[in-house]
Amino acid sequence: MYIKRDSEILLKKFAQQYPVVTITGPRQSGKTTLCRYVFPNKKYVSLEDIDFREYAENDPREFLSEYSGGVIIDEIQRVPELLSYIQGIADKNQQKGEFILTGSSQFELTKNISQSLAGRTALLKLFPFSYLEIYPNKMPSREWLNKVIYTGFYPRIFKDKLDPTDNLSAYMETYIERDVRQFSEIRDLKIFRTFLKLCASRTGQLLNYTSISNDCGVSVPTIKNWISILEQSYIIFQLFPYHKNIKKRLIKTPKIYFCDVGLCAYLNGAKRFEHIDALPNRGSLFENFVIAEMMKMNAHRNLKNDFYFFKNKNGLEVDLIIDEGLNILPIEIKSAQTYNETFVKNLKYFAKFHNEDSIGQVIYTGKNQVRKNYKVLNYYEFFKLYKKNIVY
Repeated sequence: MYIKRDSEILLKKFAQQYPVVTITGPRQSGKTTLCRYVFPNKKYVSLEDIDFREYAENDPREFLSEYSGGVIIDEIQRVPELLSYIQGIADKNQQKGEFILTGSSQFELTKNISQSLAGRTALLKLFPFSYLEIYPNKMPSREWLNKVIYTGFYPRIFKDKLDPTDNLSAYMETYIERDVRQFSEIRDLKIFRTFLKLCASRTGQLLNYTSISNDCGVSVPTIKNWISILEQSYIIFQLFPYHKNIKKRLIKTPKIYFCDVGLCAYLNGAKRFEHIDALPNRGSLFENFVIAEMMKMNAHRNLKNDFYFFKNKNGLEVDLIIDEGLNILPIEIKSAQTYNETFVKNLKYFAKFHNEDSIGQVIYTGKNQVRKNYKVLNYYEFFKLYKKNIVY
């Protein structure tokens, strides 16, 4: 059964405006399913298939001639040479939405597209399901939230009713064996797996290359290269500190988060949902969950909002700063079910320090509450409110 994706609206819009639409995102995020659902009459070919890949490599003109009139090409980064030929066809035909391309490598696609399809393609990032896509009517409890964090949001888990641990284990094996080795020669996969687990245990923390290097027993340059690989393949994303001075934003230490909280929980050792409560970083996993949801909504609707965190020299932090251009929204994220007045202490400092007029928000796991100058919202209610206020 197809589950409706929020990105459908944006994908249709782009296909009416550009001759090429390119969809990137992690493996198994639902790119193929989305494209074939939105464009059921277009021909389809996957370059993962070695026969089609060799055909496209050896005779690209003849290959593309078989898909005239509109085609979905999966994993286009497998044959990047095709992009130059697609450029020529797009320029000649001037047909909107003629080519729908997908790929799982952010770096490779972006580099090749900037060279061949600049100005001819729209870019859309598709991540795994968002919370409201898969759980539109669920009111959360602590046990429910533990199940959500444990399960994550990769579509195959829901489509085929798979055990999350089994699926995520297989996902990691596939990712390590196929994607990582495309980017870097990794001699000892055991060390790389240790590195992945160390990153997961540090979700929501400042990125300390030296600490990870010492724990892994590999050099700092290697760790930096591996972090880059995780970003390129949509395993992690980085959140940078907020400063009004844009130059300062570029030189401060970021935090790391996982694009899928279920994968992060798995790498932290959760083999059943009951394990989530026992993890020492459950609060960080909840923070990861909320921020990843905001990142998905931003990408799936092409909002162009910028996300940051705030931290001063004394260690005072605000978990998430959403920069909407004219407005700044500071957010504190708490995994607690009971509200405490200390939750807004850092928000008050941020508002005073930055002279911001925007009302801060607390996102937690309890019931909505009214507090002077601050909104205190259950995460489910916050997601619904944020989605409702989005203008497509």
